[in-house]
Parts: sequence; C-alpha cells; structure tokens
Amino acid sequence: MEVKKYIDLHMHSYYSDDGEFTPTQLVQMCYDKGIAIMAIADHNSVKAIDEGKEAAEKLGMKYIPAVEIDCTYNGINLHVVGYGINHHHDDFVKLEENVLNQELTCSLEKIRLTNELGFNVTKEDLDQLSDNGVYTGEMFAEVLLNKEEYNDHELLRPYREGGERSDNPYVNFYWDYYAQGKPCYTEIVYPSLKETIDLIHKHGGKAVLAHPGNNLKNQFEVFDDMMSDVGYDGVECFSSYHTQDTVEYFYNKGQEYNIMTTCGSDFHGKTKPAIELGGANCIIDEAIIEEQLKANKLI
Repeated sequence: MEVKKYIDLHMHSYYSDDGEFTPTQLVQMCYDKGIAIMAIADHNSVKAIDEGKEAAEKLGMKYIPAVEIDCTYNGINLHVVGYGINHHHDDFVKLEENVLNQELTCSLEKIRLTNELGFNVTKEDLDQLSDNGVYTGEMFAEVLLNKEEYNDHELLRPYREGGERSDNPYVNFYWDYYAQGKPCYTEIVYPSLKETIDLIHKHGGKAVLAHPGNNLKNQFEVFDDMMSDVGYDGVECFSSYHTQDTVEYFYNKGQEYNIMTTCGSDFHGKTKPAIELGGANCIIDEAIIEEQLKANKLI
C-alpha cells in the first residue's frame, strides 16, 4: 500500500544561499503537491518564517517555524533543525551574521582553491549567481558546467548528463570538492552541538538531527554517543538521501530512544533537481509523524 505523503519538514527558500524559491512560492508548491504540514528550514536563517507562515495560513496548511543550524561534534560537521522555535530573537540574527561574515571570507579562498584544480573562475562569474558575495560549491559547479571551454574537462564529466554524479550535479560537485575533508573545503567555525541544542531549547524549540546518513557516513555509532552526551528530541530518519537500510537504522534508533522520527525532503530547487517536495523515503504512515508533532506541541 502506498504511503500518503502529506508532511515535509525540511526544505529551503532563497534565504539559503543554495535555495531557489521564495517562501510563498514554496508554500504554494507544497499545497499543489498535497503537503498539508510543512517547515522551511533555511541554513542558519529564520528570515523565511513569517512570510511562509502567513502564506500557509491563507491556504489552511500547518506551518512549523524552523531553522537548520550548522554545528560540530568531535570534529564532525552536522546539521540540526530546530522546530517550533520562537524565532523573533537577536540570538538568531547573531547566528546568521556570524556565519555570513565567515562565509564571505571563505568564498574568496574557494576561488583560489578551485582555480588550483585547473580552472579559471572569477569573482565576476560567481556574482552572476550570488547577490551577497557568498559563493557556494553549488555555484562553482553551475559556473563551471556552463563554461564552454570546460565541456570536455575530465573533472566535470561525472556531473554531465549520463555521468555517475549527474542526478544532482551541482550539489554532488559540492560534496565531492567543497565538503569537509575535500580539496576546496574552507573551514567555518560553527557552534558546538551542545551550544546549538541549548540555543534551540532556550527558544522553545525541539532539536532534530538532519539527514544523519549524510553526515555520519560509516560511523553511525556516533549517534549513540551524541544521545548519551547531549541528546536530541528527534532524528530525521526519513530523508531523500537515505537508503532503505539507513532509513530503518535511524527509525529503529528513534524508537530505541523514544524520540521523534521525522521526514524531510531537503528540497532546494535547481541545486538538487532529483529531490522532490514530499520525497523523503518515508516507510510509515505519516499520520504517526503527525501524532508525534502534536505530542511535542509543534502543531
């Protein structure tokens, strides 16, 4: 029996540097897809919440205020979503400004590192895609893949049509070259996991580990360490990125620790074209997730 998909708790608006659509557009797109409960969780930014909530209310949808915060645990970069936060607070303004200032510096370093790979990318190229001087790995991919002189460049072949990384070429290029431990990685000092969870709780929210299969590759046991050290209110076990085995692993962990098990597509638009709203590999009746959201006073 096909599971009815009407909940998506993880997507990004253009307030994320790698997002495409306005909050109002996302709400309408969700409505058109039959999604009745949604959350826009932008990277370290709460700017989408008021607009998204107002648009959702007009359509009779349930909207949960959310933010996806970059943080670290024992040297591992993580994403934690805070749901149900009281977002009208300077703490969230400071969070966004801190990350933005670091990203502006790192963006210039990314140009240098990218050109060391054998390319010639300029600030002017990237400013065609960025309106604030922040250059993401996905932007570098878009620039490079659309430069005629690199049509046959060996490093770009996997991301072109038919290539092994062509399903989501822009973000796959980011993961392969700009993510932690990769050749063009530039370090940003993020808050610790404990600081992040404390911030979310301070403002009335619930802390959920986003797409753990992505950030804990080959070291899923770290999830148990984190639960022992700081604890989560939930885990996003149903994710576009997760295999069936990964879904089941983290769903079982959610049951073991008696925490929320949430679903989120991580829809961005053009940077992740293979990801659809509502597509989170959910294997349970989403009414169960709805009941968990009610129990945690998120809807």
